[in-house]
Amino acid sequence: MPAGNANSPVINRTVVERKSERELVVTRTFDAPVHIVFEAWSNPELFQRWWVPKSVGMTLVSCVMDVRTGGTYRFEFSHPAFDQPMAFFGTYKEVTPDKRIVWSNEESDEGAVTTVTFEEDAGKTRVTFHERYPTTEALEEALAGSAEGLPEQFAQLDALLASGW
Repeated sequence: MPAGNANSPVINRTVVERKSERELVVTRTFDAPVHIVFEAWSNPELFQRWWVPKSVGMTLVSCVMDVRTGGTYRFEFSHPAFDQPMAFFGTYKEVTPDKRIVWSNEESDEGAVTTVTFEEDAGKTRVTFHERYPTTEALEEALAGSAEGLPEQFAQLDALLASGW
């Protein structure tokens, strides 16, 4: 994390790493306590405000989330280039409040299993976003598409947290 001087805040950096032929890991520390960061990941009204990178011109038109072990989610996105909304959906495999969320991406056979962990340290929260894809090709496709937006998404989450909602 880059250091700031007395007159400038420390800037939290998003780190995106390919860990293996099928794994992607993204980390960032947020200047907010874990229960607030977890709320932004598990409350549909908040999630909808930061999840879609603004630069891609997409809109999250529907955000249904039942964030509990065994619950489901469904997101529908629109874009001027789409004839109809594009849907992403899956199941929450594990939810431990303020600690961990694991979900499956079931819209295709190439969907990842995503694990997000939350670790608090001195009032800040380190988020680790881990995706494991079924094939190398699926990861390559993600890296060329949706994964590119993760730093922007995390910056948007940082802005939302700083706003106090």
